Amino acid sequence: MLSLFAFLGLNILWCGAKDSARARHAAALEEAALALKIIGAGLGRTGTMSLKFALEHIGFGPCYHMIDVWAAMPESLALWEAAARGEPDWDAIFSGYAATVDYPGCTFWRQLVAEYPNAKVILSQRDPDSWFDSVSTTIFGPHSRRGIANIGAQTFFDGTVLADFDPLRMDDRAYMIDFFERWNAAVIAEIPAERLLVFEARQGWQPLCEFLGVPAPDGPYPRVNSREDMLQRGFAKPGPPPTMESMREGARARIATMREMAFPAAD
Repeated sequence: MLSLFAFLGLNILWCGAKDSARARHAAALEEAALALKIIGAGLGRTGTMSLKFALEHIGFGPCYHMIDVWAAMPESLALWEAAARGEPDWDAIFSGYAATVDYPGCTFWRQLVAEYPNAKVILSQRDPDSWFDSVSTTIFGPHSRRGIANIGAQTFFDGTVLADFDPLRMDDRAYMIDFFERWNAAVIAEIPAERLLVFEARQGWQPLCEFLGVPAPDGPYPRVNSREDMLQRGFAKPGPPPTMESMREGARARIATMREMAFPAAD
């Protein structure tokens, strides 16, 4: 028969084990809550800005996008430069985010799918010729190249955007389209079908929401940051290149503006 002291000792051990189990469970829940749930493997200019706001609208936000890099400079640049050197701190980069699309995250899709094994993967696509027409006049155009250099982001851009193709050939349509198609084929080949959605913005809400297991919202799927929109707001017009400060503040303002464009408030 157990003595009183032995009984109390066992009870203390049992309570301690329960507390430890609760602590482990709480830590696991906290880790799961902080982990990325969506990894966008599609290249930039494949409807990724619209996808960012769409994901946020249906509960998978905030969603990280290149514009979030510009909005958090200079700290964001240093984190991504470290990732490009093979020293990523994914928890710091994606702190507070539930999803990532566009550059620079898409460049690291293989690392991210390994880091976040429960995350689903979205491969955003578009017509290859249309993609080349878009990138060559926007993010890979001369105006963009000058701006990147002027704000001190060339190391970041080289390591996170230009790392997978020859930047000296970014004006070569055939070369870039081949790169685009090989990129998409690699994602499809390597990601299990049940974990992957191949998606085009023109498909609207239904396939996206079915894949993520959420109801499709009323209203149209968002369409923001088109090539026409970028050019209309003076993206490629001659003028002095931006500074880091002006680009950071412009990015923050642009996020708010595009969110309103994506889901206009009812009158």
